[in-house]
Amino acid sequence: MATPQMSAAQAIGEYLQSPDDLVKVAAFRKKLEKEKASIDARLKSGVKEQLDATREGLKKLLSTRNNVQAIKEEMQTVDRLCTDPQHEVATFDQISRVSMVHRNFEQTEEMVNNLLEMNSKLDVLEEVLAADSENIIGPAPKLLSMHFQINRLEAFRNQTMHQAKQASAASRQKLIRIFERLSKLIEDFEFYVLELARNILPLVRAGFPEVVVKLIKIAELEGREDEKAIAIRLVKKAAKMDAASKFKSMQANARVLKHYRSKITRAISDSIRSNVDDAFERHERDPDAFLDNLGWIYQDLIRIESDVVPCFPPSYEIYSFYIKEYHKNLDMALKRLVASEPEASILLHLHAWLKEYKKSMKELNVPPELIEPPLLNGEEQNLIEDYLKLIVKKLDEWSANLMKTEIQEFTTRTNPPEVDSDGLYGMQGAVILFQMVNQQIDAATESGQGAILARVVEEVNRVMRSIQDRWSKVVDSEFKKQVEKPEEVTGGLAEYCLALANDQVKSADNTEALLGRLEPLVSEKYRVPINDKLNDAIDGNLDVAKKCIQTFIDIIFNDVKPATKQLFQPSWYDGVIEQVIVTMKDYMSDQPFIKPALFELLVDYLIDAFLVTYLTALGNCSKLRMPDATERIKEDISAVFAFFGDYKPDKELEGCFEVVEMILAMLEASKSMAFLSYWAFAKVHGPCIPFVEGLMKARGDLDRSGVSEVMDSIKRKAKDEGLTDPPQPTIMKKITVQSALSRFLRSQ
Repeated sequence: MATPQMSAAQAIGEYLQSPDDLVKVAAFRKKLEKEKASIDARLKSGVKEQLDATREGLKKLLSTRNNVQAIKEEMQTVDRLCTDPQHEVATFDQISRVSMVHRNFEQTEEMVNNLLEMNSKLDVLEEVLAADSENIIGPAPKLLSMHFQINRLEAFRNQTMHQAKQASAASRQKLIRIFERLSKLIEDFEFYVLELARNILPLVRAGFPEVVVKLIKIAELEGREDEKAIAIRLVKKAAKMDAASKFKSMQANARVLKHYRSKITRAISDSIRSNVDDAFERHERDPDAFLDNLGWIYQDLIRIESDVVPCFPPSYEIYSFYIKEYHKNLDMALKRLVASEPEASILLHLHAWLKEYKKSMKELNVPPELIEPPLLNGEEQNLIEDYLKLIVKKLDEWSANLMKTEIQEFTTRTNPPEVDSDGLYGMQGAVILFQMVNQQIDAATESGQGAILARVVEEVNRVMRSIQDRWSKVVDSEFKKQVEKPEEVTGGLAEYCLALANDQVKSADNTEALLGRLEPLVSEKYRVPINDKLNDAIDGNLDVAKKCIQTFIDIIFNDVKPATKQLFQPSWYDGVIEQVIVTMKDYMSDQPFIKPALFELLVDYLIDAFLVTYLTALGNCSKLRMPDATERIKEDISAVFAFFGDYKPDKELEGCFEVVEMILAMLEASKSMAFLSYWAFAKVHGPCIPFVEGLMKARGDLDRSGVSEVMDSIKRKAKDEGLTDPPQPTIMKKITVQSALSRFLRSQ
């Protein structure tokens, strides 16, 4: 920092700080005068030195200008003499011609010597190249020297052919034949260089990175020569011929551009594509193995970053180039894989692999911009949609083929139903269906995505529901044929209904097991829809099983229809119930062939169907002979009770047949006590006025006035007590009572 300047007043103030200092003013003045004189002397001397130096510099500057002007004049003289030397030198033409002849002699001698020596050089070079070509993954110790020799021979060839442009066609053809061997060697060497480029990674792995360095040096050298040749051609194109003729190199240059750098990068690209294609074709029949064995790509990238990148100049950006090429060729292979319409499980595997690929590239610190666009254009979610479409297609195809076979077997019934290892009737549908279902469910489970599993379960539910609907229609259709055209229908429908019922229960069991297996694997978000869909399928299976059992019952009662039509008719008093029991017993002989749970359901349905048939006939009969009718009813029920007693405990049967006992009580009750019996009946089964009225009118021991009296008391009791139907419908809900007119017409 500069010291602030002191004013004169401040300087004087420094010396005159007290009154006593005034005495010293004279001495102080003399001191200042001496200092001033000294400073003036120094300034005068300095100014004189500066003037002398400036004067000397001006003299030298003037001298230099004169010298430059003299040189300029001499150079102009030289240029003038060189421009037109023949005017200055009388023998210039002779000297020029002699010089040209001498130069031509030298060039001719050099060309002849080169031609004579070329074959021997080619012998050596061809031998070295052949040896190195047989060992591509080797040290290539003579690569640079071989390139140097071939390059000199090629330059000689190019110069010779350039000079021969004015020669005759025969001469040029002769030269071409002479250089054929050299041209072949140049092609072979280039092929060898590019083969080395295709094997850069194997060379590094084998411990020969110096070969890669030599290769890149050759490419760099050839690149510089290409640039020179291109520059010379541009100058020739832009310059006048007179100007161009001054450059011997322009006239002599006939270089064939090599473009080694682009060829080497193209060879690297080809090698990557070849490796990916080989991996794909090796596992073309097993895409799972192809995806599982792609780890070599990551190993290659690690080795490239550590060992290959140091061999290349930074301008090549070789690491980025390798990553882009691997990514591009991998994308092409994956698109081929998708286009080949692989199995559904392969699509799921590919979807999972794409996620793993992104994760792995991130772990390798690969910049995201180097793997753009993403594999499969980033549309991997479409794989899930394709997967689901394929699932739908496959499930539909398989289920259609399965149902075609199963329905044909069910409708033709050429053979009895199959009996499985448990001794039960069965069909192959449940087994085959769940082989298909489990295959798809397992593939979806391996994806680890609850959404995919839920969608697959949804499709499985759709297919199973479709199969169930189909079976329901087939069962209805076959039963209808048997009722309407029994003479045209093949027997065995009852047994096949039991077999189908067993098959449906087996499907329900398999579905329940599947549900138990899947629930722990998914979150609550997907557990609920999966549970709903599979439970819906289970309900559908059980509905079809129940329908089969009901159809089995319908077949029985279709067979006993001639006997049931006689119920409560005159012939009934002689006993017809035995025909019904014998028929039911015959059908029940299939008991060992159905699942126990189904057999229990069968017994319940059969009891229910018998009671509905019996009570419907009773409620619609026109006249009952009393007391013969009640005795016959007791005998019928006793016989039927004994029959069902073989399949169901007596205590449970008593509950089933309690309704008959109540009805018997109403039939046996006197006119005055009838309403009491009715009350016990109505408390359980509801009013049932039409049935009770029909029953009372059918009693032969009551005249019309008696019937009216009984019904009036019953209706009054029902009204007073506010009787309604029970919350849970009973057997009486299924009893249909005809109108009075219908019964009258029936009795005629």
